[in-house]
Amino acid sequence: MSRLPHNSLAYALLEAARIDTAVLAGQSLADGLLTRVDPAARPAVQDLVYGSLRAYGRGDFYLARLLEKPLYVDEVRALLLVALYRLETRPDVVHTVVDQAVSAAGEIAGGNFRGLVNGVLRNFLRQQPALTAAFAADAGAAAMYPDWWLAQLQAAYPNDWPAIVAAGNAPPPMGLRVNSRRITRDEYQALLAAEHIAATPVGECGLALDRPVSVDALPGFADGLVSVQDPGAQKAATLLAPAPGSHVLDACAAPGGKTAHLLERSDLDLLALDLKPARCRRIAETLTRLGLTARIEAADCAKLTSWWDGRPFDAVLADVPCTASGVVRRNPDAKWLRREADIASFAATQARILDALWPVLRPGGKLLYATCSVFPAENGGQIDRFIERQPQARRCHEEQLLPTAEHDGFFYCLLEKRD
Repeated sequence: MSRLPHNSLAYALLEAARIDTAVLAGQSLADGLLTRVDPAARPAVQDLVYGSLRAYGRGDFYLARLLEKPLYVDEVRALLLVALYRLETRPDVVHTVVDQAVSAAGEIAGGNFRGLVNGVLRNFLRQQPALTAAFAADAGAAAMYPDWWLAQLQAAYPNDWPAIVAAGNAPPPMGLRVNSRRITRDEYQALLAAEHIAATPVGECGLALDRPVSVDALPGFADGLVSVQDPGAQKAATLLAPAPGSHVLDACAAPGGKTAHLLERSDLDLLALDLKPARCRRIAETLTRLGLTARIEAADCAKLTSWWDGRPFDAVLADVPCTASGVVRRNPDAKWLRREADIASFAATQARILDALWPVLRPGGKLLYATCSVFPAENGGQIDRFIERQPQARRCHEEQLLPTAEHDGFFYCLLEKRD
């Protein structure tokens, strides 16, 4: 347990360093690492964790030049990475940051690295202009992506990869989806304006906030007037667009955003599946908040005998597991947890799901294949291989969204099952 005051910057730096250490050792932020932090300090710690992980490549570049020899105490190295991020983003309080980082170092390894932390950070401030220039001049380092990831992007998007990289290294935008069963978009935008929250209409029922806010600040969030959902993710329901009364399957449904959007658009006989009971509970909580209803089952969608009653579906949403390479700015740990071999592993899982779900779709029905990836092997390449195996599948629409300031990266392919 830390002896530092929980409202201090030192505490936030230390806890962020401990979380970064866990991530760099192989744990995911989705494992609940932030829940271990004092709730009052969690926003500050989260900002440091997400920011330092997005900027990991830059911090690593600096430390290679600031340390005389490798540093083998992982928490101290992570503390330096977090502190360097804070120094760059808060140049108005650099002396406070150094002082608080030294205090945080006092809680690690018996306090034996306080002097080292102090010396490295002060040396960084003295050399900052030269280090910043050297970093900017090194194109590979400045991308702040693993080499293999960068190579994948450069091969797939020779003209667009710099913009993809820049978007992935930036804080994500915040998008809302208005629950059209409860309120119109114009009416909800007026509620936001009354709270001095600026927003711009996007898509069918979306709003893009000028600045992110806490969900607690969103009018009527608890009452189901609105949901947080990226505009790119909102395309799924509008592309599949099942007719009212349709028998619909959402095969990989958690946490329930796309399920809810389908139900907000029209009355459906919808079955939502997900692999784990805990994730199914999240779907149920989402639908309850929004006043929506669906059948929810915990099952492996590729094992039909465990859940399918033999009645064909009019429409299927297959939002399959993927590398999440299109939403890396929301999951900055993914850049350092993923390995190049994961692309082939996810592609194999996706193919298994597609092949398993195709028989449950009625002739004339439509299946929407969706990922939040930008890697072609999971997207267009996956669909090419599927159509070779299933020649009765016809592409109706295919779209690769690359991450921008307005939306995350997604891939969609709408397939029709010909008679």
